[in-house]
Amino acid sequence: MNVTETSAEGLKREFKITVPATEVEEQVSRRLGEIGRSVRIPGFRPGKVPMQLLRKRYGPAVRGEILESTVQGSSAEAMREHNLRPALPPRVEIVSAAEGADLEYKMSVELLPDMPETDFSDLGIERLVAEVPDEDVDRALERLAEAQRKSEPVERPAENGDIVVADVVGRVGDQEIAGSRGEGREIELGAAGYLPGFTDQLVGASAGDQRTVRVTFPEESSNPELAGKEGVFEVAVKEVRHRLPAAIDDELAQAAGLENLAELRQEIRQRMQRDYDSIARQRLKRALLDKLAERYDFPVPPGMVDMEFQTIWAQYEAENERRKAAANATKEAGIGSPTAVEGPIDAAALIAPEETALEGSSERSPASAEAERPHEHGHEPAADHAIPHPGSAEEPIDAAAIVAPEETALEGASDSEPAAADEDDEKAKAEYQRIAERRVRLGLLLAEIGRSNNISVSQEELNQALTQEARRHPGYERQVIDYYRRTPEAINNLRAPIFEEKVIDFIVELAKLEERKVTPQELMTGAVEEEDGTTPE
Repeated sequence: MNVTETSAEGLKREFKITVPATEVEEQVSRRLGEIGRSVRIPGFRPGKVPMQLLRKRYGPAVRGEILESTVQGSSAEAMREHNLRPALPPRVEIVSAAEGADLEYKMSVELLPDMPETDFSDLGIERLVAEVPDEDVDRALERLAEAQRKSEPVERPAENGDIVVADVVGRVGDQEIAGSRGEGREIELGAAGYLPGFTDQLVGASAGDQRTVRVTFPEESSNPELAGKEGVFEVAVKEVRHRLPAAIDDELAQAAGLENLAELRQEIRQRMQRDYDSIARQRLKRALLDKLAERYDFPVPPGMVDMEFQTIWAQYEAENERRKAAANATKEAGIGSPTAVEGPIDAAALIAPEETALEGSSERSPASAEAERPHEHGHEPAADHAIPHPGSAEEPIDAAAIVAPEETALEGASDSEPAAADEDDEKAKAEYQRIAERRVRLGLLLAEIGRSNNISVSQEELNQALTQEARRHPGYERQVIDYYRRTPEAINNLRAPIFEEKVIDFIVELAKLEERKVTPQELMTGAVEEEDGTTPE
């Protein structure tokens, strides 16, 4: 075999590789001989079939098989001889492969960069610590009690704050408004979320009344067919209910499945603390990744960047399509959403939305399978950028997944969200190209830090992650587990975030960060400013 390097530009290498025709023909003959010893052809005993007949019948297929294996073997040998560390599988272009002629092909390969030496002793970042104030727990209890306020029927005309139970249907002209019809709909008078003036016209209504409510749809209505038009709603009042005062007591705790109010307070405090700790962790990770990106600048394989960009861009386009479809499908619901007044406590309601504002931001972007069941949708990983740096003794780590979208949600809105509506595609592409390069560079850096410090993901840790993933799909646990066990790429997607967290922990431990206590408001404000790309004044 003769290997000649024809081009060396940055991380790209190109080679011309020639394998002598005699070597190829020798392998073809050996393979045909193996076939001749076992094949049965009428008129010939096994092992006695003439080579000429074997070549005529099986030669082309065998030659194709030998050429393929020869290219694979010789390209791998060429990379070993030149001490190359490929970032992606090499690309091969056959120049000559005619029978009787030398096998000649071109091989182009992108290499992993030489990684810089790292020093984490002076990163200049800090760990924020926020504790839950008693007044925040009190407010959470008040909101929970307010959401669970009970009501009772009253024999009087409805007043603001009351609930009118009614059958409703709305029309514009002779056309019924899609989604407006409902029986036993609960309408809270004076509450937000209804068309302007709708609930005002029900004040004073009593059980048995028939009211005609006239409203004008806003010009900015989500349904263009209704914008600016007058709607007429026929409301048959069945009952008027008065909301009872919110009660913060043991009964409220028992509705949440807890023993008493003290236990409920403790549960709320723990949930809020976990949320604050999670946000503080996100901010620490964001600061750490920013510092690494600022400090370590090295060339990255263009092919890996392009693959990551294509993944991001596909998500961007999918999200745009989803939003367009949602906008087209949206129909004005008429009077707004029904108000839930009574019912069991939702555990998620223990914490107010503003206190978990960043939870949603850390979800994976549209291409994620967060809400999908693998066995139903058969989705595959968004990208496969496996690099030859093992995250464990058996499996490689996916460099693109190491710094995954959900782990860099605070990198900026454009990291996991589509560009603003008024931003043209070219500007969006330039921004996403920058983000793709940053992700790949950070992924390679974290992978190298993990490899050089023997950080790996144990089978026990992987099993725990798989169990947690299965629990996210109640009733489909077995299908989820089977899907991951038969899909190595999916298992690698579970392994990568664990590996990343362990590498981050390793860096944080070496950095010996200072802790700074902040209020929850400071923690949340800073996190939202980072997510929006703004800075505190």
